[in-house]
Amino acid sequence: MLKLFALALTLVAGVAHADADLHTDLPLSYLEQTQGEARNQPLVIFLHGFGSDEQDLFGIKDVLPPTWTYLSVRAPMPVQPDGFRWFTKTPGDGDYDGVTADLHSSAALIKDFVAKATAKYHTQRDRVFLVGFSQGAIMSYEVALRDPALVRGIAALSGSLLPVLKAELKPDERLGELAIFIGHGTLDQALPYASATRANDVLVGLGLKPEFHGYTGVNHTVSAVEVRDLKAWLEKSLK
Repeated sequence: MLKLFALALTLVAGVAHADADLHTDLPLSYLEQTQGEARNQPLVIFLHGFGSDEQDLFGIKDVLPPTWTYLSVRAPMPVQPDGFRWFTKTPGDGDYDGVTADLHSSAALIKDFVAKATAKYHTQRDRVFLVGFSQGAIMSYEVALRDPALVRGIAALSGSLLPVLKAELKPDERLGELAIFIGHGTLDQALPYASATRANDVLVGLGLKPEFHGYTGVNHTVSAVEVRDLKAWLEKSLK
């Protein structure tokens, strides 16, 4: 699902370094870019989509501030031939949804990863961001909307708010501190554009103020314009 993304990313930042070391000291395997012993730098954690791996989103870091810390995480469940996923899609032709046990398992791993990475890289929770694409965006919603104190904000790129999460969300004053970026292509063939507009409506109904961007003519990928918008949102969210 994300193979086109790597190609699109060459237009803005080049692909991730193929010789980057895969780290395994935290609950999920990940790639890292950090400035040594830098403290209190913003921490951006990338969550890839179905069938991809930790390499796909990592190139976005090359367009973002070089002094920040960037981690790109590998999902825990394998997909043949050489990819990974965060959850199994439920069968049927209804709204895109995931197997509950998978969602809970992956969400717990991500929360544990975020907490331990925040400590490892000597930063604060109000300087931590999740940036997810497709299934990674879905997991960003799943983690942050259930535990909004965990991070400063999330960027949901070509994602969706799953029915089970939507049904369980309730007004919570802690949600008011959560920064949210929604980006979606109008020609997305995997998760339709309406997935993003519906998520935006739900969040606005809860009193949040997501920054919504629709990208005309873009399919299930990330454009150069979206990466620039993401950069501006991240910098603004830290002020």
